[in-house]
Amino acid sequence: MTSYPAPAKLNLFLHVVGRRPDGYHLLQSVFRFIDYCDRLSFEISDSPEIVLLNPLPGVPVESDLCLRAARLLQQESGCRLGAKIGLEKRLPMGGGLGGGSSDAATTLIVLNRLWKLDFEREKLQQIGLKLGADVPVFIFGENAFAEGIGEKLAPVCLDPAWYLVLVPQVQISTAEIFASPELTRNTNPIKISDFSIKAGHNDLEPVACSRYPVVAEHLAWLRRYGRAAMTGSGSCVFAEFSSEFDAKRALDELPQGMRGFLAKGLDRHPLSDF
Repeated sequence: MTSYPAPAKLNLFLHVVGRRPDGYHLLQSVFRFIDYCDRLSFEISDSPEIVLLNPLPGVPVESDLCLRAARLLQQESGCRLGAKIGLEKRLPMGGGLGGGSSDAATTLIVLNRLWKLDFEREKLQQIGLKLGADVPVFIFGENAFAEGIGEKLAPVCLDPAWYLVLVPQVQISTAEIFASPELTRNTNPIKISDFSIKAGHNDLEPVACSRYPVVAEHLAWLRRYGRAAMTGSGSCVFAEFSSEFDAKRALDELPQGMRGFLAKGLDRHPLSDF
């Protein structure tokens, strides 16, 4: 079976600017794709059954976003075909790298092609939003300035960069962080023309650092190289470098007990033209 990438994302900043009456938080963020990926494979079947070949440990099968994405696409399209789905998991769960959302997006993009549905990307984004607020940006396919709950997207051009991403050994629940009473929810909105990554911050970071000191420890170590930030609701943190050499030199100095990886910033999702 051919395998397809599901890349990670970094939130270069993440501002919480308000809250909707239904409880969803209003955000502003810049999403950047990086070349560190899960990989998915698909085998199409004539029966409508969707099968996960290697369910993730600790994740109930019915909750798996790949399975849910495939079933939702069947439902929205009326497709009578099915699929066997294999997942090679590299992205840490509960890390803020968007792994589950990216897996769901790749499932929608690839099955749309393999099932010959011919849905436009906008339609796939609408379907993806039903699975999670981060799914649409992976279908959108470009680094993006995001607003709303993450579904209002505008492409942004970002400079070439390398990232050192550290992976604290803790899984953080997005719902827990957003439900925290100490979360700042009134950051002033900015316009896309005014955004500066260096001036941005992650409003979720203080909450995660308070509840999970290991995240604060990783950030403190990274900040010896300049600006460092948490992505999403954590737990992963990152620093940006202008060259692979500088990023690798920092990785080589990583203290024992800390884990991390290097990744190159991408201009587009690898399946943007699929």
